Amino acid sequence: MTVTAGATTAYPTKRITIVVPFPAGAGPDVVARLLGDELAKRLGQPVVIENRLGASGLVGAAVVARADPDGHTILLTPNSLFIAPHVLKGGQAQVDVVNDLQAVIMPSQTVMVMVANPKLGPKNATELAELARKKPDLSYASSGNGSVLHIAGELFNEAAKLDIRHVAYRGISPAINDVIAGHVQVTFSGLGPIKGHLQAGTLVALAVVEKQRSTAMPQLPTAIEQGFPEVAVEGWYSILTRRGTPVEVVELLNTEVNAVLKMPGIRAKIEESGEIILGGTPEAAANRIRADYERYGVIVKRLKITAD
Repeated sequence: MTVTAGATTAYPTKRITIVVPFPAGAGPDVVARLLGDELAKRLGQPVVIENRLGASGLVGAAVVARADPDGHTILLTPNSLFIAPHVLKGGQAQVDVVNDLQAVIMPSQTVMVMVANPKLGPKNATELAELARKKPDLSYASSGNGSVLHIAGELFNEAAKLDIRHVAYRGISPAINDVIAGHVQVTFSGLGPIKGHLQAGTLVALAVVEKQRSTAMPQLPTAIEQGFPEVAVEGWYSILTRRGTPVEVVELLNTEVNAVLKMPGIRAKIEESGEIILGGTPEAAANRIRADYERYGVIVKRLKITAD
């Protein structure tokens, strides 16, 4: 069944493709598939997920930026996409992530947490800093050079006046595994991949690395509360389409995704994966994208973070 968006635009009239610039099974892919199944039922057209990897999400973003501006090709991405242009060398970006894409909605965000191997000893970020001053050989893992988790580590180094060594991995799963194995001592992660390890006691949470405590972990102080100013990063997903897509199509997509996010079964599954439901307007999503793009541009330049 075709849904009419506004007075003149019929949408959708064919299959909708959600481009996910990360591998199948990763957090963005899980959320995309949950939303896609329900959107297909509500919109009366098939919804397929297409994983297009490369350049920290910019390859997938470029696919959407070059698609027809009709809302049939959309992007679901973490906010690392809006950091990547600042980190990669000139010419690698392939797409202007702020001006070539139109924000539709922010479905969810995750809680960003500093964790350690429990055998290390510290129970909070303050104790970690004290230990690092005595043991200069400590290291922290991230999901890759220039990632939001790499930025979190360097913000902590800057605030604590430390030089904990960065070890980059290809994704968060191998980074977590090596912290559990004791090959590196600390990492930063969204809640989803570490939730089970925290419950099992194979990892210990030291701080929330956001501006405020999270409702998902209300007893865990932020790094800022523990005396480390500006140690705050964000992890959230956004849905975007090509700039120039009709306003009524963007609004319809926004309305339908908001409706799916309110479904109890979908809400429960997303929250089980460690995410916090957001939703909201296209304008709110666009404002946050631009704010993060500008903030991380300043941080990347100040900390001299690169992809190499």
